[in-house]
Amino acid sequence: MDYRFTSKDEMDTLELAQNIESEKFPNMVICLNGELGTGKTVFVKGFAQALGIEETITSPTFTIVKEYDTGELPLFHMDVYRLEEHKDNIGIKDYFTKGGITIIEWADMIENDLPDERLDIEFRFVDENTRVLIFKPHGKIYEDVCNSVL
Repeated sequence: MDYRFTSKDEMDTLELAQNIESEKFPNMVICLNGELGTGKTVFVKGFAQALGIEETITSPTFTIVKEYDTGELPLFHMDVYRLEEHKDNIGIKDYFTKGGITIIEWADMIENDLPDERLDIEFRFVDENTRVLIFKPHGKIYEDVCNSVL
């Protein structure tokens, strides 16, 4: 079952991410997809703020992975847009079992490497400010998260 959420501005996206963070658990994997400028990094900022991370969150486009360990749980923020055939060299799959939260921007680029259980969120433009977020939970625990938050 898919779930939908309409974000009318950045604050809606930040608040939604903070609500999802309240349902966090170790080894949680959230996969974000959507065009440039749809709010993927805004979502990560909201999630990180709720975790208690005070560092500035930016998209790790050229570093691939940024690790934040100052929050309630470690946050592994990935942007795999520029990742090509070298993904095995950086150990992406290892992050899924490190006891933290992994949030991946452009996750569809590494679909075959993603865990079976995860939460996919697709960001779609409606207009300048409005986005529709489509949630697709893979596994009961992620269905429970969606049912609690949406």
